[in-house]
Amino acid sequence: MSRAIRGVAFSPIVFALVTALAIGAVMLASTGANPLTAYQAIVTGALGADGIGNSLTQAVPVTGMALALAIPLRAGLVNLGGDGQLVLGGITAAAVGLASPLPGPLSLVLALLCGMAAGALYAALAAVCENRFGVPLLVSSLLLSYPAMSAASYLARFPLKEEGSSLPQTRQLPDGVHLPSLGSGTLNAGIFLVIAVVIVYTLVDARTPVGFEIRMTGRNARFATYAGVDRPRLTLRLMAVSGAVAGLVGSIGVLSFPYRFIDGALITPNYTWTGLLAALLAGAAPLGTVAAAVFFAAMTIGGAGMERATEVPREITTVLQALIIVFLAVRTGIFRRQPRGDS
Repeated sequence: MSRAIRGVAFSPIVFALVTALAIGAVMLASTGANPLTAYQAIVTGALGADGIGNSLTQAVPVTGMALALAIPLRAGLVNLGGDGQLVLGGITAAAVGLASPLPGPLSLVLALLCGMAAGALYAALAAVCENRFGVPLLVSSLLLSYPAMSAASYLARFPLKEEGSSLPQTRQLPDGVHLPSLGSGTLNAGIFLVIAVVIVYTLVDARTPVGFEIRMTGRNARFATYAGVDRPRLTLRLMAVSGAVAGLVGSIGVLSFPYRFIDGALITPNYTWTGLLAALLAGAAPLGTVAAAVFFAAMTIGGAGMERATEVPREITTVLQALIIVFLAVRTGIFRRQPRGDS
């Protein structure tokens, strides 16, 4: 037992957390704030009676995007196009929900599926750019985000814009095309869709040949190629699944309150980058990614509570998140040891 406790105490993640919190305490003290009071306000704001619902609501898109980016990252592939896939899924779900002649529940399902399909196809395009034209996935996925966000912005501002509104937003979706709410708060059935993604990803990663190929490619891409793994095909499949999950998150965001697509609303909270931090922190492991995403979501909500209670800017929580990743990288060398499949 003592050996297990020592293993946890000296693990890279604990090292990163403790070091980041220590530096954060020094930063807070230098501004005249009490670090213990500030950290207590973060915990209370995130997990208190008034904050737990908001933390769970925030955890849904953050966890969804963390999983979307962890899926290719598990194989050493970095998808930086999450914002574009997220927004494209959202605007597609909005357009389908507004135009569908089907009954409400069927329109809801159709909107979710179409949002996933839009994200999957767009992410697959980035894989095609790498496989067929030699454009690195980092570059193709990132640059393809901008046309997607611009197209979604155009649709929200012109063809789908709500008449008489000064805001760049679509018309509100019909009553039947809403994800069912859970209780009186903002949490809705979207949480079950994200849980389903967690379960599928965990089972595939741990119990299928495809999961083994993905993990093997992530550890040593050259060896995986020698072992018969078709890396271009794997890249295409993983990017499509990644984009589908990102599109699902965008669809959930639109099918939740206020039940419309608002230009900028899906990308302003930085779900993609927070999700990427969570996936990096957990090494893209399924359950670890979920835990890290929920932790970061709680920190975000707790930061708002800290700002209200102590007047310390909420941005300190963003700094803490970045410090955690930096110290984890220093301790483990996760970026230095990324395998190169083409070398």
